[in-house]
Amino acid sequence: MSWFANWFDSPYYHTLYKNRDEKEAQVFIDNLIDYLQIPKGSKLIDIACGKGRHAKYFNKKGMDVVGVDLSQNSINTAKKDENKNLQFSAHDMRENYQENAFDVVTNLFTSFGYFENNKDEQKAINAMANNLKKDGILIIDFMNAKKVIANLVLNEQKTINNIQFDITRQVKDGFILKDIRITDGKEQQQFQEKVKAVTLADYSEFITNAGLKIIDIFGNYKLDNFDEKISDRLILICKK
Repeated sequence: MSWFANWFDSPYYHTLYKNRDEKEAQVFIDNLIDYLQIPKGSKLIDIACGKGRHAKYFNKKGMDVVGVDLSQNSINTAKKDENKNLQFSAHDMRENYQENAFDVVTNLFTSFGYFENNKDEQKAINAMANNLKKDGILIIDFMNAKKVIANLVLNEQKTINNIQFDITRQVKDGFILKDIRITDGKEQQQFQEKVKAVTLADYSEFITNAGLKIIDIFGNYKLDNFDEKISDRLILICKK
């Protein structure tokens, strides 16, 4: 089993990341809708949606939304909030979901770079492009890998809900590795996150190969300009 299928389906994954900033995510989405003038009723698919926090907020803002993720556990949780304009489905991001069906495709919060082979990363971008209608918009929100590597925290310990997480990080063979050792009472488990340090140059190649064009590049959720030395995020707006 791949590391991501194993880790993302673990309850410990959701414990470790339970304090993600909901307000920050909502401000980001508000800024995107305002800047791109995305009309209500637009069809949107959120790729690698997790438990659906972004998808649910897009729906709240008037979009007709589908959220897809490989983790069945995450999808089962997300499905509790389904409505006629908000649906969730377990799906592999490398495969087309519905060709030429969506006005907007989103891939948010560093939900990319999981595969060993660049062919699979390209397949994922190709599928995102194929899901879009003509003139549709793809929005990618990824870490700024160069800044992350320059400021890598090698060792960290967290205690959440009386569960201890010992985290070590390293960069190896173009991947940022995070080894997570978990102590939950007498039980111990270990997981690894392995995310490819995808740069703007890498994305540019993937996106061009998929027949899309990058029309904007931002460096944070306020949509300020991207600077590879100081920006926290790499946010790409692409058009079909």
